[in-house]
Amino acid sequence: MATAPKKLVLVVVDAMKPAMLERVIASGRAPAMARIQEEGVYVGDCVAAFPSVTPVCAATITTGVGPDEHDIPSMNWYHREENRYVEYGSSFSASRQFGVLRSLTDTVYRMNAEHLSRDVETVFESLDDAEVRTAGTTYLIYRGRHEHEVANESALARIATSTFFRRTIEGPQELFYADLYASRRTGCRGQLGLPGARDQHTGCVGSYLVENDLCDFMLYSLPDNDAFSHRNGPHAQVTSLAAADRQIERLMHAAGGPDEFLDQYAVIICSDHSQAPVEERIRLDLAFEEFEVARPSARTTGGELALSPAQRSAMIYALDPDQAPDMCVRARDVAADLEGVDLVMWLQDGEAIVRSRRGELHFAPEGELSDARGETWNVEGDLGVLRAEIQDGRVLSTEYPDALTRAWSALNCPTAGDILLSAAPGYEFVDWGGSDHVGGGSHGSLHRTDSLGALLWCGTGPDSRAAQDQWSLRDIAPMIRTHFGVD
Repeated sequence: MATAPKKLVLVVVDAMKPAMLERVIASGRAPAMARIQEEGVYVGDCVAAFPSVTPVCAATITTGVGPDEHDIPSMNWYHREENRYVEYGSSFSASRQFGVLRSLTDTVYRMNAEHLSRDVETVFESLDDAEVRTAGTTYLIYRGRHEHEVANESALARIATSTFFRRTIEGPQELFYADLYASRRTGCRGQLGLPGARDQHTGCVGSYLVENDLCDFMLYSLPDNDAFSHRNGPHAQVTSLAAADRQIERLMHAAGGPDEFLDQYAVIICSDHSQAPVEERIRLDLAFEEFEVARPSARTTGGELALSPAQRSAMIYALDPDQAPDMCVRARDVAADLEGVDLVMWLQDGEAIVRSRRGELHFAPEGELSDARGETWNVEGDLGVLRAEIQDGRVLSTEYPDALTRAWSALNCPTAGDILLSAAPGYEFVDWGGSDHVGGGSHGSLHRTDSLGALLWCGTGPDSRAAQDQWSLRDIAPMIRTHFGVD
C-alpha cells in the first residue's frame, strides 16, 4: 500500500532578497527558515517572471507557466476590449486615479475570475480535483474549485461586505482572504489586508488550520516584507524577514514544535521576486506629452497610446490599429532615449527585439543555441544588449537571468502592451498616482537585482539544487503537483 505524502505548506515571502535571507539566518533571527535550509535545499538565484511584479509572479507560482499562458501581464495594464486601464494596486494614489472600487474589484475578483486564463490550472484547482484538502491565506491568486460567500465575522468585514464586496468566489477548500472571505470562524482578524497586519493574520489562520488538521496543502502568504522593503530599502529586510520567520515558527509550534511539524509537513519557501534600491524617477507621462495618451479614469478612455507604468517595468499600447505601426516606431524612439530606460522590447515578424544603448538583439524560439534551462533559440545581433555571451552552444547572461524566455513570454502575453520597458538599476517608473519608491526599494525589471529570489524546500522536491541549472518560479507548481502525485 502506497504511503500518503506528507502534508505540504508553500510559504511565499514577498520580495525576499536572497542576500538578506542569508544575513538574517546568519544573525540567528530566523530559526525557522534556518532549520528548513539546514535540512533541505537552498537556491539563492531563483528567477522571477517578467515583469517581476507581484501579480505576474503570483500567477506563475500558482500555475507553473509564464504570462504568455496565464495572461496576467503586469501591475497596471490596458484592457483593449473594455477600453480602460486595469490597476491592481500600484499605490493607493494610483487606485484613486482609476477609481478605488474598480481597482479593488479588478484585484479581488476579476483577476481570478476573468483575467487569469481558464486554459491553465492553479495548484488549488489541480489538487482540489485530486481531492487533496487545500487551503489558502490572503494571496492575489486563489482560484480553486470551492465556492465561498462573503464573510461577516467582524464588524469591519460586515461593513465592507455589505457595502462593496458581495460576490461569491471560487477558491481552495479553506479560504481566508483579508477578512472578506473566511471558510470558517477562527477568531483571526486581518484588518482588511492592511500592510503590517497581513503576516499576523496569515500566522493566526495558518496556526488554526494546523492545530485542527484542516488541510493537506496550504499556501501561506507573508507579504509584509515587500511593503517594509519599499519604504526602507531592500537592505533593511533583516528586520522584516525576522518578523516573517516568527510567523513560520508560529506554524511550527501549532504542530507541537519544529520536530513534530517537519515530521508531518513538507515545506517550500520562496520569494516571488527581489527588490532593488531606487534613486531616480522616470516620468513616462512627461516623456510622452506630445502624444494623445489615454488618461486614468474610472470611465472608458481613449487616445493614441496607453501607458502602463509598473514600478521598474512599463508597457506602451498603440490604441489605433490603423496608426499602430507608425505609432510604435515613434514610441520606441522616445522610450529608448529616455534616461533610466534600460531595455525596450517588442515583437516584429515573429521575432522578439530588444534595444538598448548597447545595440539591438533579435531572437526567437527553436534555434541552434540553448539557454541555462534547456530552451533553444535563434539569436542574431548584439549580445551585449543583454550582457550575454555564448559558451559551448549556450547563450548565457548573468546580468539578465533567463532573459530570452522571460522576455518572450511577457511579449507574447495576449494582454501585454505593444512595447515593454525595463528600467536600469536605480530607476523606477512613477505610477499614475504620482507615487514612487525613491529612497526605498522596488522591483519589476528584467535585471538580476530584482529578478533573483530565494527558494528553499524540505521534505519534498529534488535532493539537490543541481537538478536544475537555473531554477525559476515556473518550477514551484510542478514540484507541488509531483509531491501529491498529480499530473
